Amino acid sequence: MGHVGPYEWAPRGHSVEKVAYIHQMLGELRQVAFAEGADMLCYRIEMVYVEAGDIQSGRRPQSFVKRDENKPAGMPV
Repeated sequence: MGHVGPYEWAPRGHSVEKVAYIHQMLGELRQVAFAEGADMLCYRIEMVYVEAGDIQSGRRPQSFVKRDENKPAGMPV
């Protein structure tokens, strides 16, 4: 993939559409948190929303680390 911003990167098995979907869902979750008066939750969702937007626009790479070394904790969702 060519240069898409200050970083050169290619999503690893993730499409631009999936990141756009995540960004959209975070926006909706932020509205729900705001309506419920959950200020800290709203703030944290906003931080992730901004990061997803940066990834979507190419201003930030999807990851700074190797995926094999930093696996998720396996928390139930």
